[in-house]
Amino acid sequence: MTGSNYSSSVIFFLRTIVLLLFSILNFVSNFASLTPELCHPDERDVLLQLKTEFKIRKSDDGYSITCYPKTESWGNSSTDCCNWDGVTCDIKSGQVIGLDLSCSCLYGPFQPNSSLFRLTYLTSLNLAYNNFTLSPIPVKFNNLMLLETLNLSGSSLKGHIPREILQLTNLVSLDLSSYYSPPPSLPLLYIENPPLFLRLLARNLRNLRVLDMSYVNISSEIPHEFTYMPSLISLHLRSCYLVGEFPSSVFMIPNLQSIILYSNPNLRGKLPVFQKNSSLQFLSIYESSFSGIIPESISNLEHLVYLELAMSNFSGRIPSSLGELSNLSHLDLSGNYFTGEIPSSIGNLKQLISFDVGRNQLTGNFPSALLNLTKLRDIFLDSNKFTGSLPPNIGQLSNLEILFASGNSFTGAVPSSLYQISSLTYISLRENQLSDLVGFQNISLLSNLKILFLNYNNFRVSSPVDLNVFSSLKQLVTLDLSGIPLSTANITSDSNFSSNFAALSLSGCNITDFPEFIRNQRNLYSVDISKNSIKGQVPDWLWSLQYLQYLDLSHNSLSGFDGSLKAVPGSKIGTLNLRSNAFQGNIFIPYTSITYLFASSNNFSGEIPLSLCSGQFSPTIIDLSNNNFNGSIPRCLGNDISSLSDLNLRNNSLSGSIPDMFMHAYKLMTIDVSHNRLEGKLPLSLTSCSSLEVFNVESNKINDTFPFQLSSLQKLQVLVLRSNKFHGMLYQSDGFWFGFPQLKIIDVSHNDFLGTLPSDYFLNWTAISSNEDEDTRAHYIGDSRPSGYYTSIVLMNKGVSMEMERILTIYTAIDFSGNRIHGQVPESIGLLKELHVLNLSRNAFTGHIPPSLANLTALESLDLSQNKLSGEIPPKLGDLSSLAWINVSHNQLQGSIPQGTQFQRQNCSSYEGNPELYGPSLKDICGEPTPPESELPVSSEEAEEESLSWMAAGIGFAPGVVFGFTIGYVVVGYKHEWFIKTFGRNKKRGTR
Repeated sequence: MTGSNYSSSVIFFLRTIVLLLFSILNFVSNFASLTPELCHPDERDVLLQLKTEFKIRKSDDGYSITCYPKTESWGNSSTDCCNWDGVTCDIKSGQVIGLDLSCSCLYGPFQPNSSLFRLTYLTSLNLAYNNFTLSPIPVKFNNLMLLETLNLSGSSLKGHIPREILQLTNLVSLDLSSYYSPPPSLPLLYIENPPLFLRLLARNLRNLRVLDMSYVNISSEIPHEFTYMPSLISLHLRSCYLVGEFPSSVFMIPNLQSIILYSNPNLRGKLPVFQKNSSLQFLSIYESSFSGIIPESISNLEHLVYLELAMSNFSGRIPSSLGELSNLSHLDLSGNYFTGEIPSSIGNLKQLISFDVGRNQLTGNFPSALLNLTKLRDIFLDSNKFTGSLPPNIGQLSNLEILFASGNSFTGAVPSSLYQISSLTYISLRENQLSDLVGFQNISLLSNLKILFLNYNNFRVSSPVDLNVFSSLKQLVTLDLSGIPLSTANITSDSNFSSNFAALSLSGCNITDFPEFIRNQRNLYSVDISKNSIKGQVPDWLWSLQYLQYLDLSHNSLSGFDGSLKAVPGSKIGTLNLRSNAFQGNIFIPYTSITYLFASSNNFSGEIPLSLCSGQFSPTIIDLSNNNFNGSIPRCLGNDISSLSDLNLRNNSLSGSIPDMFMHAYKLMTIDVSHNRLEGKLPLSLTSCSSLEVFNVESNKINDTFPFQLSSLQKLQVLVLRSNKFHGMLYQSDGFWFGFPQLKIIDVSHNDFLGTLPSDYFLNWTAISSNEDEDTRAHYIGDSRPSGYYTSIVLMNKGVSMEMERILTIYTAIDFSGNRIHGQVPESIGLLKELHVLNLSRNAFTGHIPPSLANLTALESLDLSQNKLSGEIPPKLGDLSSLAWINVSHNQLQGSIPQGTQFQRQNCSSYEGNPELYGPSLKDICGEPTPPESELPVSSEEAEEESLSWMAAGIGFAPGVVFGFTIGYVVVGYKHEWFIKTFGRNKKRGTR
């Protein structure tokens, strides 16, 4: 190559390099002109100012695991705000269009003039899961008119939702939900003028696809305008206190994929006839007042994956068309009124993972169609009317994790193939009629089993089941074998038994010795070994189980406690059940802050321990009834009585007065101090017991007037003052007497009440006048209590003492017997149409039996005996078909007894002592004729006295006539009835 050619080549090469570099620089220059190097300075300053408006506080609210403080890094390593965490800029203009500060640990009030509202180009804003310290939602959101997505969920905002948000007409997604449900009286977010707000929302936000206002207190109907939101894909209104009729046309919105109406108990509605081509994938109606049937057209929801129609009022049969929902993975129809059998078409749901039809009225055998669904993980059949046996081939459900079939009538054996499903973690077969445990030892194969309930069946075993069979189940945390005869002989404190138990129930298992293996169960939270035959002492090591909070030792033969009777440091026992044993001496309370103490029906003695009121927390239930406690009721119980719901000290030997300690007893529902030796007056602070339902002071020595002050207690249903020294009038002279709106049972018998009762005395007894409860199922006082504690009571009914272990809320009774009340029986008694028992006996009532008694169509027992009533028994009483027991003896009644069948069935003693009662009915009852008064010149009592005088004289003839007549005088004057029963002739008494 020549020199000139070489030079030319070099020049060409350099020129090429220069041109290439120029092109690169030009490209970079052009690219830089399209994408600014930095965000807009004014927006950067706004973001930095926004950063200063909130503190950063990490919390233990469950979100701190995934949350992190995004704003902490702003401005530290880069001045380009478009690169900051949570910030999105437009790629061309550089404007901030997106801000995602969800779960960023922001803490502090959301200022009404926040710098946030200067970011006017925002199209997406997410501030979810921060803590804005219950500040209101600012009204200036209407500055952000370009917003398409707004998420303020779960950020502790409070107050009403400003209507200005509805001006954001570009919104595609709006989430104002919370993550828990506050009570309606203390809402976080609520809507002012909900009907108007919801109508404006439906009209203005026509582009909305996602709407979530879960846990916002709406308290309104959903307007029909929601039907005209064609873009709506997701509608979530969980726990919004919705009312009225939900427009069924909303279900028909063409693009709607998800609708959640969870927990709106006052929301009514019905499912529509679904059309084809529906987009619904997720439908949840839980705890509502929706009713009606599942339409056959449910099969048109071909994309449905999740169907929940639980805890509502749906009824009818489960349609077979459900089997056409080929994509369905979760089906929950629990807590309704479905009847009939499970359709076999359910076996077509090959994608089904969870199947729940619990708490209905379904019948038939175990739905064998479920055995075709190999993906099933959960089966809930509980609380229905299923019969027959469990399928022997249930083991083919190899992915099953939960089998919940309790509360049915399944019979036969627990299938041995069940023990082959290694994935099982939860089995509940309790409350059935299963009888066979053949092959039960193979349960040790279920290595993943965590929860097992087999209690309350009819298992028949030739020999007790060896509890050691569970020793290899290291995952087992809850075991309930109540009612199955067990052997614990091979299990000692050194046995290789699982120590992971959290809950253990071996009630009614014929255990005779205290189970030693419990000693090693360091994680035990709950132990129930009640209804066995365990004798002797409670071991002191029991109190060292550091997590033990619930202990039931009731219905055994335990007699005492090992070791010291002092509270055990570190003990956490909150519920202690010692009732129905043979305990003697002082009671042992292992933990000073005990919540539920049940120690009734033992032989405990001594004073009630002061440790009951020296703990950190006040007790909720104290039941020391049917023991031998003496001394006074501890006044210190009033130091912190605000949590006490039930105080039962019945049938002891307590003395002194009832302490004036109820000033803050706002939750107290039961006070029973009956059958003691209490005296004095009732404490004035009882008027503070605003929740009181039962007040019983029967059989004491209380000397007071009627407690009219208790009429302010709006929930009082039972008032028993029987057998004390109460005195005075049963109404006040100023015209005010009873104002108890809910009183259903009142017993003031065997006191010293006197005076008359006004004719309108029963005018305002509303709870006995009418029954407004349309629910015909049996309910008891105490049903609403989570502890399951019920109050008992003893009342006179049909002439005998009747103990009610649980008090029916529909039971009504009035007992004024054994006092000195006189005058006429008030005619207003006829208003008490729901009255079951009326006892006015052993008083001094005069006048006629009120004809208005014929209005008491629910009356079962009527006792008017031993008064001074006159006139006829009202004939209309014969029409009271429910009246089973009547006693009008020892009055001054006359005329014919009513012809009703119930009057014919009474004993003759029900009418005796009324010499002028007559008629064919009395003849039928007493079995003898009723001659006129003129044919009875000598009364039966006079004849008996004359006969006794001669008999006594005859008896006394041998030792002396004087002594015999002395005996006659004593017997006739003082022991007439005893003598005639012992020595008199067996003769019928005449009737005048």
